[in-house]
Amino acid sequence: MHLTASAVSHHVRKLESRLGLSLFQRLARGVALTDQGRQLADAAGTALADMDGVLRSLRLAREERDRVRITTLHSLAYTWLLPRLGGFTRAHPHIQLRVDTEIALTRFDDSGPDLGVRHGAGHWPGLTAHHLMDDALFPVASPAFPGVDQVTEPAQIAELPLIADQARQGWHDWFRAADVHGRKLEERYIFSNTTDAMMAAAQGIGVALAREQIVVPYLRSGQLIRLPGPAMPARWGYYAIYPSHRRLRPAAQAFLDWLLAVDKR
Repeated sequence: MHLTASAVSHHVRKLESRLGLSLFQRLARGVALTDQGRQLADAAGTALADMDGVLRSLRLAREERDRVRITTLHSLAYTWLLPRLGGFTRAHPHIQLRVDTEIALTRFDDSGPDLGVRHGAGHWPGLTAHHLMDDALFPVASPAFPGVDQVTEPAQIAELPLIADQARQGWHDWFRAADVHGRKLEERYIFSNTTDAMMAAAQGIGVALAREQIVVPYLRSGQLIRLPGPAMPARWGYYAIYPSHRRLRPAAQAFLDWLLAVDKR
């Protein structure tokens, strides 16, 4: 309270004079509360505790108001979201972000995320979906992969070790789009995560079928190069999703607005 003992005594005497009551018994070795002083102390303690609880609740509500929890795929977070996220944090430095990367579609219950960014057809029961961007698939390999400089047509790729992930479109679809038929395809290395498939290709163990939105950093850094053949349009795109029954809080709405406006290139 930043008060000396004598100042506290002065305020106590002033309060006793105002109330016309004795709140303390002055003893030889200190003081003790009178019955009236105990009643007032109990009431004051309860009131202060109530105020502290309300202030704590208000503080937590303010912090929650400025917090956004996002769920997305690890591959998209690593190669697309993180390189752009600085633009959002500079525009909204007060907003706290939590980014969860999961394969499964998260449940949007009261303790769940505010927003999700997912790859799919754009229709999820009970969720509002905003289209962010489309995608395409094409083959890539490390420039150090043996013989990669001699690959001049899609049919030659079928003879190389193929790297696959567990996406719903894969090598069979791409070779069909490239008009390559009658070849026995061997998906020699299969990964559950697209990021792992890209890293495997960058390490030179085979050829991967890359997603256009995921592979950009690898192409820019020279870790991977594009091989001959078409860019096959993906059947599914990327969408920002959230529960249809729940209105977004201002911080989550700000993040959604940024997602819709950010440069997708």
